[in-house]
Amino acid sequence: MNYDEKIIDREVIREHLIGIKPVTELSKDHKLQLVGKIKQLLKNKNATLIAHYYVDDSLQSLAEESGGFVGDSLEMAKFGHNSKASTLVVAGVKFMGETAKILSPEKQVLMPTLEATCSLDLSCPADKFEVFCNQHPDRVPVVYANTSARVKAIADWVVTSSIAVDVMEHLHGQDKKIIWAPDKHLGRYLQQQSGADMLLWDGACIVHEEFQAKGLADMKKLYPDACVLAHPESPGAVLELADVVGSTSRLIKAAQQMDNKRFIVATDKGIFYKMRQAAVGKEFISAPTGGKGATCRSCAHCPWMAMNSLQLLQNTLANDTGEIEISEQTIEKAKVSINRMMDFRNNHNGYS
Repeated sequence: MNYDEKIIDREVIREHLIGIKPVTELSKDHKLQLVGKIKQLLKNKNATLIAHYYVDDSLQSLAEESGGFVGDSLEMAKFGHNSKASTLVVAGVKFMGETAKILSPEKQVLMPTLEATCSLDLSCPADKFEVFCNQHPDRVPVVYANTSARVKAIADWVVTSSIAVDVMEHLHGQDKKIIWAPDKHLGRYLQQQSGADMLLWDGACIVHEEFQAKGLADMKKLYPDACVLAHPESPGAVLELADVVGSTSRLIKAAQQMDNKRFIVATDKGIFYKMRQAAVGKEFISAPTGGKGATCRSCAHCPWMAMNSLQLLQNTLANDTGEIEISEQTIEKAKVSINRMMDFRNNHNGYS
């Protein structure tokens, strides 16, 4: 069951994309200088760097080298919550910084740039989502982690891709009807896996939506020995061709544990840094996208993730810019929906 009314302003997403400026390429020496300065700033501020799988390799390696963390959005927020650091520096997109702040309201949360957003976040404005939920009071609002703090505060549940199927099966077992937002492709996948009655919001990730089934089928013929790994934010036709469908963490684990030496990957190619660490000597190829060159909006890499840079990170730490600020009321409401998921995960034996 889909929500067909066109309430999403696609021009908003387009304008955000047009406004993105390319990150300046740095020489090896310049990178080394910046890394040294950033490590010292992190130490001076009692700060820790927490990076998402999709940001540049230089930021992921810096997080590891400085005692920080690389992971998915919820793992990032949990690490920050458990860290003794008083300042969390989140390299990713804005909703990730907000999630970190929700779970650690007493800590300062900084980001290299607050302009790094997400098409899923943009496609689900809190005011419109609240009106829609009020129009369907018989349904339980469940939202993906890729949403703003305000949307999380409206929802009953927040879920990540790694636990979403289990939560949907749980709610379906209680005869609950669901409002799902914002990713329609992930929503359809969850419907198929759980059998739940779900009303789907009309949102999509601009990276995963570009993966093309026809191109992937052709690539499988070219590399018949390759295993296809796909994130469930990808279109259904792409998922049908995949050998493994799952969250970022599950895809990394599959690359490590499977015997295949070559993998075609339908998710953001920033994940290759961790995949190559986990599966040394194996080959990773980006699944084909719908556009090429100037016609490609993402080319298998989130343009907002790409905004994170060493220069911006140094500026953030040196000048306390890019601070995440959320009202106490929103934090308290959003924490309820996040904690519900975390409690479920801790008590659910089927979680993987």
